[in-house]
Amino acid sequence: MISLKQLQVFTSIARHGNLGLAAEELFLSKGALSQALAELERRLGHPLFDRVHPHLKLNAQGQQLQPLAEEVLSRVTDIEHLFDESGEPSGILRLGASQTIGNYLLPQLLAQQPGLQARVSITNTHNLCGMLARFELDMALIEGENYHPALVTQDWLSDEMLIVAHPDHPLTSKRKLSLTQLEHHDWVLREPRSGNREQFDRELLPRLGSLGNILELNTLESVMLAVEQALGLAFVSRRAAKDRLAGGRLAVIDVNIHLSRTLRLAWHKQKYHSALLRRFISFCLQQSHG
Repeated sequence: MISLKQLQVFTSIARHGNLGLAAEELFLSKGALSQALAELERRLGHPLFDRVHPHLKLNAQGQQLQPLAEEVLSRVTDIEHLFDESGEPSGILRLGASQTIGNYLLPQLLAQQPGLQARVSITNTHNLCGMLARFELDMALIEGENYHPALVTQDWLSDEMLIVAHPDHPLTSKRKLSLTQLEHHDWVLREPRSGNREQFDRELLPRLGSLGNILELNTLESVMLAVEQALGLAFVSRRAAKDRLAGGRLAVIDVNIHLSRTLRLAWHKQKYHSALLRRFISFCLQQSHG
């Protein structure tokens, strides 16, 4: 008979790709993990991983098993807490968030969910989609486009995008600029494959002509700090920049066009939605109607 322990071992190794990290997560020795995995593979009559030392990569059989094993374990957690006196679903959510959401929206959401336990990964949309595809996350809140066929997305919030600069930048004194008037100016940009950079490359770059110097940084906070040091223009979310704009540390460059994007919730198509995950998704969607 396949045991829950064997499924826990399998899903942990599948997420992490090596025994060491899985052993740390499950508080077991590497030997115990290897033994449990070997017994599971023996019972199924198939290997579940390709061994490429020091990594273990899911093979076709492992990919078939992963969503089923994740669902079984999530359902067991729901059953364990079915009759809790509080009536509230419990457990730990593995959440991912793009940087605007992770730094400026998610803390407020979590503060409104007392008692919710979450492990949060903040990185760019491309990385988050890969983590969702490998079942490393239960859900992600993303700013960019999802190009992964194994994932589904739900539109969530609208987000206004701005071009900002140091308050003393020569362009801040001008009104109703055209994008072509930003030609040859320096820019501070997010890294390629971030949702922010994808939108800049898609909507602004073709209309800007030649750029000046480009500084690439992989966090939104570092981009805005660089702009505060007059290192160039930046393309950022109003949600992220609002305190700096209100405090006079950044200024908006008025280009007479409205730039926006849609923030989305994302998860794997085959992801089982536990009671805890269903409640959090419902709570997030309520914010879009507030």
